[in-house]
Amino acid sequence: MYRKFYGLNGKPFQLSPDSRFYFNSKPHNRAMAYLRYGLEKREGFIVITGGIGTGKTMLVRHLLSELESSDVIAAQLVTTQVEPEDMLRIVCSSFGLGQESAPKSTLLDKLEKFFRARDAEGKRVLLVVDEAQNLPPRSIEELRMLSNFQIGGKSLLQSFLLGQIEFDQTIQSPGMEQFRQRIIAALHLKAMDSEETRNYIEFRLGLVDWKDDPQITAGAFEQIFDFTKGVPRRINNLCDRLFLFGCLEERHLLDEGAVRSVISEIEEEGLGNAAVPEPKLPARKLPQTSTVTPDFDVDFSASDTMPPGDQLMQRLSILEREIQQLKKNQQHEKKLLRKAILIQMDMDVEDAID
Repeated sequence: MYRKFYGLNGKPFQLSPDSRFYFNSKPHNRAMAYLRYGLEKREGFIVITGGIGTGKTMLVRHLLSELESSDVIAAQLVTTQVEPEDMLRIVCSSFGLGQESAPKSTLLDKLEKFFRARDAEGKRVLLVVDEAQNLPPRSIEELRMLSNFQIGGKSLLQSFLLGQIEFDQTIQSPGMEQFRQRIIAALHLKAMDSEETRNYIEFRLGLVDWKDDPQITAGAFEQIFDFTKGVPRRINNLCDRLFLFGCLEERHLLDEGAVRSVISEIEEEGLGNAAVPEPKLPARKLPQTSTVTPDFDVDFSASDTMPPGDQLMQRLSILEREIQQLKKNQQHEKKLLRKAILIQMDMDVEDAID
């Protein structure tokens, strides 16, 4: 909706990862360096952990886009509690090998032949596992066993594991010593600082032909950083809401007040704190707009006995109260409209996925 109002040729703050919007911040640049280092070493595991929304999946997308024209055969696995007996089947499926109902020995044989064939072609095989914190320890052990396939001291399979900070606890748990010895590099992905948060926002806007409309004040950038703590997903969410707010309010200047208004709305919806669960909205039902009844009654009868000057002051006071109430009503209506638009946008995304 706000794209047309601000003359943008794309949506700058979409939540789904898109490698075109990869921003090479200091934390992400260091993490990418670790991944490239792992590719050169061709052995062991590279582990990248980070908080929710810090951009781990974006790292994967950017890495895979770099590898499209290289000699690396890459597959991505997004885990959701993959049990040990399913791990090998999913790995085979990720590389297009099928064999869903085959026994473990057959799966291992199929994978080894695939790895050796790619090595004979001068190619390397890479497995990227996202959301690795969901993997049970025994499933991780299955991945470790795959790293035993080697030729000339070099592993035939290179593995990158990316997960939330809980994955660190899994790695340090008893019984994971053999896996820890196979990790050649590990990095915790940090959030961005205040300066990089501003650069991140301007970078994404620049990709959609932003021409300083709306203008964003320095104070607004600081407010955004204070609320999001430099976490990319939270920045995207807040800025998307901020631009929608600016569009509906017909603002071409977004300042601290605008950011505070949007933050207030987000907090009212219970979305300001990551620990607060997202409220469930009624399916396929948009909020109905309504007019708020003024909380006062206008009565001019008593003014008939007042001096003319006092009568005028009383009437002016009542009119001022009416104007203030009308402004509150208008703000209420706009909030409801914004919520309706946001819910409809969520529905459109669900329909596209279905």
